[in-house]
Amino acid sequence: MVIDMAKSKMATVFFCQNCGYESSKWMGQCPGCREWNTMVEEKVAAKAGSAGGSVRRKESVQPSSLSEVSIQEEERMSTHMAELDRVLGGGIVPGSLTLVGGDPGIGKSTLLLQVCRHMAADGRKVLYISGEESLRQIKIRANRLGNFTDNLLLLCETSLEIIEETIRNMMPDITIIDSIQTMYHEDISAAPGSVSQVRESTNVFLQLAKGLNISIFIVGHVTKEGTVAGPRVLEHMVDTVLYFEGDRHASYRILRGVKNRFGSTNEIGVFEMKEEGLVEVPNASEFMLSGKPEGASGSIVSCSMEGTRPILIEIQALVCHSNFGIPRRQAIGTDFNRVNLLMAVLEKRLGVQMSDCDAYVNLAGGMRIMEPAIDLGIAMAIVSSFKNRAIDDKVIAFGEIGLSGEVRGVSMTEQRISEAAKLGFTTCIVPEVNRKQLKPIEGVRIVGVKTVQDAIDCI
Repeated sequence: MVIDMAKSKMATVFFCQNCGYESSKWMGQCPGCREWNTMVEEKVAAKAGSAGGSVRRKESVQPSSLSEVSIQEEERMSTHMAELDRVLGGGIVPGSLTLVGGDPGIGKSTLLLQVCRHMAADGRKVLYISGEESLRQIKIRANRLGNFTDNLLLLCETSLEIIEETIRNMMPDITIIDSIQTMYHEDISAAPGSVSQVRESTNVFLQLAKGLNISIFIVGHVTKEGTVAGPRVLEHMVDTVLYFEGDRHASYRILRGVKNRFGSTNEIGVFEMKEEGLVEVPNASEFMLSGKPEGASGSIVSCSMEGTRPILIEIQALVCHSNFGIPRRQAIGTDFNRVNLLMAVLEKRLGVQMSDCDAYVNLAGGMRIMEPAIDLGIAMAIVSSFKNRAIDDKVIAFGEIGLSGEVRGVSMTEQRISEAAKLGFTTCIVPEVNRKQLKPIEGVRIVGVKTVQDAIDCI
């Protein structure tokens, strides 16, 4: 009889792993996000509602008019890491909920522990909650990063009830949750990391952050596709979503803001992983261009804007005759379909026959750029490799290419050229429409082009 009552209190529900859509039966396609084969089965406990609580809530909540809402500029808390402050929009906003995602071993825990070190040194109360590591493991990493003050407190726990009680009693300024996939709520029978557990845990931390004005950072694991594991609604609930990019076997790390309710979503921060932790790279362009070969064909430098920050990137191309009937095309760091489109433009408008050639395009340094402004650089690198003629090392090119072979204008041209001038580039190939609006820059020859053919003739 007891077993039957326990079974009656359990309900089988199907959740969409992509958007969190809930259904009583399994469906091949999710009605919410239209994705296929994303519904998973979970058992949840049926909880009876309280009529008294509903009445009390109705009496306590009163709507406010727009004129009664006061606007007060929140004083941001600096992390003493300029690259991280840039991505966050100027610092940590009190009461904000931030999600940090990235591949395993890329440096998420290291970065947040460094933030804890700086904030604790400022006299702020910091609570670091880990569900994956022991206190000894955290201590070993902390010794490698430097000295910590007693304002940093550690807690190894995965129970959401205990964590919530600890936060309410301690009232810290900053709280780190590492990671959200290890947290579990006792009222939910699903395993930690499931859709229902992740959604409930995030909702609890959201209420704590907004209700107690505590800044909370959540670490999230990523799937093989590179997105945060769990329901997509997790990213909708938080205020800021930060992604760590880059190869964990290399020294560089790129922190990109995907969502930010308090700042720009296009900013990036560049870090280098060293023995003492993540070190900021203030001049990202110089770092990305280190090791660039001299006098090699198929190599040119272009410029991309990441928010308000210009970054110079080396574009490499390799074109060789194919040994198979179908040539192979590959793009690393940029859109594969965009590269195919540019090659089609080169064949049609310039008469460069590459139908029997393999083509490989790579953005050196591990950056991933989708901005159309690097189209001109990709096209010139492909032609340079095809004709086996090197481009001058002091030449930089950027501009968007249309299907007719025309070179269209791009934004923030002056900032791009100024960044190139700082690193010693003497010739800038830019769209003609942008050149007419530019003032002369000392030491830089600005060449305006209308078509891809004009750009190829310049070199």
